[in-house]
Amino acid sequence: MKITALNSFMQRVGNRPRLLVRIDTDEGISGWGEAYNHGPDRALVPVLDYLYPQIEGIDPRRVEFVYHKLLQSSRFPPGAIGLAAISAIEQALWDIAGKAAGLPVYMLLGGNVRDRVGVYCGIYAAPDPADCLARTQALHAEYGFTAFKLSPFRRDLHRGRWGGLCDEAGEYFRRLREISPPDWEFAFDAHARIFEPIQAIQLGNALAPYDPLFFEEPIRPEHIPAWGRLRSQLRAPLATGESLYNRFEFLALLTAGGADIIQPDVCVVGGLCEMRRIAALAEAHFVTVAPHNPMGPLATAVNVHFAAAQPNFKILEYKLPEAVPWAIDPYLPVDGYLQLRPDRPGWGLEIDMAALAREDYVHWERHLPLRPDGSTGYT
Repeated sequence: MKITALNSFMQRVGNRPRLLVRIDTDEGISGWGEAYNHGPDRALVPVLDYLYPQIEGIDPRRVEFVYHKLLQSSRFPPGAIGLAAISAIEQALWDIAGKAAGLPVYMLLGGNVRDRVGVYCGIYAAPDPADCLARTQALHAEYGFTAFKLSPFRRDLHRGRWGGLCDEAGEYFRRLREISPPDWEFAFDAHARIFEPIQAIQLGNALAPYDPLFFEEPIRPEHIPAWGRLRSQLRAPLATGESLYNRFEFLALLTAGGADIIQPDVCVVGGLCEMRRIAALAEAHFVTVAPHNPMGPLATAVNVHFAAAQPNFKILEYKLPEAVPWAIDPYLPVDGYLQLRPDRPGWGLEIDMAALAREDYVHWERHLPLRPDGSTGYT
C-alpha cells in the first residue's frame, strides 16, 4: 500500500473554521485527519502541499516513520502551523491503518481499557446560577451530561478590585452548588487571561471550597517554574496543557510539579503518537489526562480512540457538533459518555464528500480586551 494523494478542505463547525485532510492510497483506502486552527488558517493549505511530496509513495501504515520523517525534515522544531499540519496527516494515517486491518484504531493501540468515554460540556455564557442550572439541566436531559466547564469571571477581570472578582466567583460557585445535583462536576477555565500567579492563586482558592473538577490554565504557559509555585499553593486541582506542543514541554511541566491534570490537544501536538507519549509521561508522574478538544466531530472521533486505550485518561472536553453536514453519524453522548464503535474500522466516522464539494470556510480571529489604561490583555 502506498500514499498517492493528499487533499485539504476548508470547512467550518458553527462559527469556527476547520481544516480537514484526506490521504488516499493505491488500494482505494482513504483516511481523515483534522488540523488545529491556530490562525492564520489558510496558511495550513500550502504547508500541507509542501509536506505531501515527503510522504508520497510511503506505506501509510508506517505511522511512526512518517511522523518522524516530517518532524526531522524541519531544520528547527516546527511551530504551531507545522505541527497542526503534521497532526492532521498523522491522524489520517491511523485511519487508513485501522481500515486496512478492519479494526477500530484503539485496537491497534493495544485495545480498549474502558468501554465508554466520559465527557464534559463547556458553558461559558451563564450570567447567574439559575440560568446555568437551566442550561445544565437541558444538556443532562438530552445527552446525560453531569460534568460542565464554566468561566470563573463574572465580570471584566480588568476592571474593579481583584479581591472583589474572586469573592464574586466563589459566591457564584457556592450558589450553583446549592441548587445543582450534588454529584455534578464543574470545572473553571480562565483561558490564560491572568498575568500574575498570585492572582491566579487567589481566584483558584476562592473556588476551591466548593470542589471544582479542576481550575484550568489561569496563567500563560511559557514560564514553567510559575506552574510549580501555582500548584503548590492552590487548594483545587490544576489543569493545563492546551498551549504546549510536545513531550519535552510536558516533561518540563510535570518535572516542575505544575499540574494535576494535563490537557494536550491531538490536533496540536503532532497527532496520536505524540499524544500517547505525553500521556505515558503523565502516568509516570501520577497525573491524569483530560484532552483539550474544542474542535469538530473528526477530532472528537480521534480523541475517543485515544481515551479508549489510555489508562490514565480522566475526561474529554466535548463540543456539541451543531449542524455539520460533512460528518455522517458523529459521536454523540449517551448518559454523559461516548460509546465505542467496535464494528467500525478506523475512526468510526464517515465523511460526506458531497458536502465538502463547496468550501465552507468562515474567518475567525481573537479580539483582545483593552485594560482601562488602553493596553491590551490576553483573551
